[in-house]
Amino acid sequence: MATIASMLASTQNPFPCFREPLYSRSRSVVFRSYLEPCGRRIRTIPRFIRACQPSDKVGGEGGSVSASAKSYHFGNELLSFASDNFLPLALVTGVGMGFANPTLGCLADKYSLSKFSTCGIFIISGLTLRTEAIGAAVKGWPLGIFGLASILLLTPSFSRLVMLFQLQPQELVTGLGIFCCMPTTLSSGVALTHLAGGNSALALAVTVASNLFGILTIPFWVSRYIAGGVGVSFPTDQLFRSLIVTLLVPLIIGKVIRESFKGFANFVDNNRKLFSRMNAICLSLVPWIQVSRSRSLLLSVEPKVFLAAIGIGILLHLSLLAFNALSIRILSGLSGDYNSKNSKGNGTAVLLVASQKTLPVMVAVVEQLRGAFGEPGLLVLPCVAAHLNQIMIDSILVNVWLRKSNASSSTDVKTA
Repeated sequence: MATIASMLASTQNPFPCFREPLYSRSRSVVFRSYLEPCGRRIRTIPRFIRACQPSDKVGGEGGSVSASAKSYHFGNELLSFASDNFLPLALVTGVGMGFANPTLGCLADKYSLSKFSTCGIFIISGLTLRTEAIGAAVKGWPLGIFGLASILLLTPSFSRLVMLFQLQPQELVTGLGIFCCMPTTLSSGVALTHLAGGNSALALAVTVASNLFGILTIPFWVSRYIAGGVGVSFPTDQLFRSLIVTLLVPLIIGKVIRESFKGFANFVDNNRKLFSRMNAICLSLVPWIQVSRSRSLLLSVEPKVFLAAIGIGILLHLSLLAFNALSIRILSGLSGDYNSKNSKGNGTAVLLVASQKTLPVMVAVVEQLRGAFGEPGLLVLPCVAAHLNQIMIDSILVNVWLRKSNASSSTDVKTA
């Protein structure tokens, strides 16, 4: 009892964590004392009070957001935008680098880097190609067949309309005419179909089939619609062999690697975004090299002429969308299931995939032409713009569809 009384009478604070600071007027430093078991003071250590995160306010209560917080938020928004638009930004960067400093691009052209980058694109496509996804597209075969027919047989005829335009240099129009004869895009059509809630498996099946069979149809259509208009002979046999070596063989190699190593296939599936960005980087090397090699000619093109070529590319894509949308509506109406969920998903997939044209195959074709239709850089440049425009236009369409779908879903919930 005496011991307890003596402890209570002691002025020493038994709870060091609640001890008052030695200097009560100081707001920046708190001195904490550490005691040995016997109660003897051993040292006094100053500890600075720091906030865990920077304050988002200045000027006290009700102040505005600090500059550091604004910079942090802007940085996050910028990174998010770059991640969501990696492919367009990569293509624009490649073109910009070619204009800014053509030396490195010309050096890359000297060592045929564009051929290796094109092979890399199709190797990556083979690595990411899922066999089970192709098998799941069997149910949508009627619209799938139309999609193939539209890509390989019908839409190449739009190049006739494109070739009616007269621009100087004429290579800008010729490039867009060649672009019409190409199969569908390798990745963007499937990705947009997935975002729109369409049949991604059907979109993938049409994409793969059109790019494989496109090797057979591209030389024929380019020779018929483009070569006759410019008065040159078209090396059909040579292009066919080159496309097989440059496109088909790398695609098969990638697919064989995927099927041979299941662990690697799982790695690819878990990192599809990484491989998609690698694909975009390989694709961006092509316009970089082409623009670097033809920089002097490109700078000689008047801005209004180039803007006119961009307008032709936009008009071409809108025409393809209108043609395919009308055809799909007619076919779905004849089958009697236009309003069914499966029919809408299949229609969305075919509309997006059949209305796009691929840039890598077009570049591979231009590489094999070896200047027969004009300067390669002038042929490729309007197609880069057309490729970007079709992705942006279709992204806007997908966003509109998603908003309508969300609005109708909320309306159904309220009605229920």
